[in-house]
Amino acid sequence: MPQVPPPKRHPYNQWSPDARALDLVGDKWTLLIVRDLAAGPRRFVELQRTLPGISTEQLRSRLNRMVADGMLTRKRYREVPPRVDYELTPRARELMPILAELAEWGYKWAWSTPHGDERVDLGAIFRLAPGLIDSDQGTGKLELTVVDGHREAGPLTYTITIAADRVDAAEEPSTAPDVRVSGTVTAWVMALSPGNDLSGLMVTGDTSLAQRALAQLGRASGEMLLTGTAARTGSDGHFAAA
Repeated sequence: MPQVPPPKRHPYNQWSPDARALDLVGDKWTLLIVRDLAAGPRRFVELQRTLPGISTEQLRSRLNRMVADGMLTRKRYREVPPRVDYELTPRARELMPILAELAEWGYKWAWSTPHGDERVDLGAIFRLAPGLIDSDQGTGKLELTVVDGHREAGPLTYTITIAADRVDAAEEPSTAPDVRVSGTVTAWVMALSPGNDLSGLMVTGDTSLAQRALAQLGRASGEMLLTGTAARTGSDGHFAAA
């Protein structure tokens, strides 16, 4: 049996598995930290970038608590300036299917185009790929790029690897993907919003793989994709209507 983490300062005080689980992951930001580390280790400043609404002290407190709870590991490097990486433990990685179910519920009951005060970070959705994309529908490697995703640091690029037994997401370009899909923030928002309009995206390579993966990532119905704007690619490389 795995080691049981120490009680929280404000536990639910209920002897039930759901309450015990919420003692560990029920705080604000905890599940989003798990999501943002799903693509690999990150430094403190990188987590601040992906979670802009959290204060420095709150993030430090959450990370320390998650390390104490056995949810994260902390690795220090002998560098100047000091560098510390945070990484998910196997215990925390087992939350990815739960995050995917939560995202499914959000797509069904709470999804829309972005509100005016919401920060749009397409990487937050790309990082959910391990839970949302089903490897049973075919394997392959996709490179997804938001061409204006980071105006100072350059494009935002993720590689989604779909293997027979797992799906991985990494914030990095791919050397030899089966398909490359790229577009502006606006094009990706339209693709992943209700209606799933993929016509603004550029595709190079295995179009059918891109259709299947984006259908699951944005939770569009297969019928909608096959009969709507993403049925084929035009001569200019964009998804086009059938």
